[in-house]
Amino acid sequence: MINGVFLDAATLGPDLDLTPLHKLPVNWQFHDFTRPDHVLKRCQNAQIIITNKVVLDESVLNQPGHLKLICIAATGMNNVDLAAAERQGIAVKNVTNYGGSSIAQLVFNVILELTTHAAGYNQLVRSGQWSKSQSFWLFDYPMIELAGKTMGLVGYGHLARSVEHLAKAFGMNVLISEQKEADNLRPGRTPFQQVVSDADIISIHCPLTESTRNLFSEPEFQGMKSSAILINTARGGIVNEAALVTALNNGDIAGAAVDVITTEPPPEDYPLIRHQPDNLIITPHIAWATLESRTRLLQQLVNNIRNSGLF
Repeated sequence: MINGVFLDAATLGPDLDLTPLHKLPVNWQFHDFTRPDHVLKRCQNAQIIITNKVVLDESVLNQPGHLKLICIAATGMNNVDLAAAERQGIAVKNVTNYGGSSIAQLVFNVILELTTHAAGYNQLVRSGQWSKSQSFWLFDYPMIELAGKTMGLVGYGHLARSVEHLAKAFGMNVLISEQKEADNLRPGRTPFQQVVSDADIISIHCPLTESTRNLFSEPEFQGMKSSAILINTARGGIVNEAALVTALNNGDIAGAAVDVITTEPPPEDYPLIRHQPDNLIITPHIAWATLESRTRLLQQLVNNIRNSGLF
């Protein structure tokens, strides 16, 4: 029987039923998490490796063995040395298009909080401020309608299209950004700098590459509307975190929400969290993580293994 190892199965959550993997003709070894110094030993006899975030570098992939397939339980593939895998004839499969609804839901959750402040108003009610009011209402947090506002999408894959669908349902106009350094403008795209200057809300959905690292930094924040909001559910390194804090504190932009940061999980003294402005929402990389989304992810993992030709 084929041997398989899941190096960080706990990253899929305690509520996800892994029975579909157990039904495959694979002798599985499941590990909640795997430290870097344990990777080599746990992979030694495996023909199939599943990893979400555990790094599989050249030192692991060049070891003699029977490894045939690496399944990444995520869309991003930067934790696997793809060149080394190709040299060794190891197939690498990721999962795609499983989390659009989940991510779009969180994007609009934080947008609505930054524009409507329901949680802030609820706290005022809990603290007794409404009971003390001379009026029938409170107006501590000005609210903004999304209808008629402009949403800028940076990156335009499955996830961005899911956000676009909700944006249009709210009556928003949508601008799709061209790549920052592009020489030609594709049909339906808007120059990056114009999106930066015209959008009321910018939602990031591009991969982290050398060309997108620090894509949003001081010049971009200074070029945005002072009333604008930035949302990042893609990768932390796309946004310069120090510049973001400065922009929020200086009023260069009105608010931001990030579900991803450069170091995950962060140390307790992580600067972005330690100096978190009131107009910044940070969530712990959960945009993808509804049970429905993770169930679709698992089914893709199963399909990638079943269709690998190993059986």
